[in-house]
Amino acid sequence: VQLQASGGGSVQAGGSLRISCAASGLRFNAYNIGWFRQAPGKEREFVAAISRGGGTTDYVDSVKGRFTISRDNDKKTVYLEMNSLNPEDAAVYSCAATPTPAMRARTLYKYWGQGTLVTVSS
Repeated sequence: VQLQASGGGSVQAGGSLRISCAASGLRFNAYNIGWFRQAPGKEREFVAAISRGGGTTDYVDSVKGRFTISRDNDKKTVYLEMNSLNPEDAAVYSCAATPTPAMRARTLYKYWGQGTLVTVSS
């Protein structure tokens, strides 16, 4: 199983980025997919998650209204559209897959990708 995150980069505050998570080696539509982020010196935190069919999403309060998670099961890819980025959003963003109904519970995610770096300058 592989989860390949991509699309990170450096943007100015107020800018936008779309990051992607491409999966292989698993029955993609059987897994909820989540995005987590970890900034230097901080714990990894939940950002957003989407259910198997894409009908249910969940977001941490700090990104609601700015970030949008979506998925294309035919392409086995999940996207995170990030708008109005601020320096507090800078982190390594990783995607993960869980076969459970979990959304926010980090410990219930079975497979993890390597992460993509997002930097935001003020």
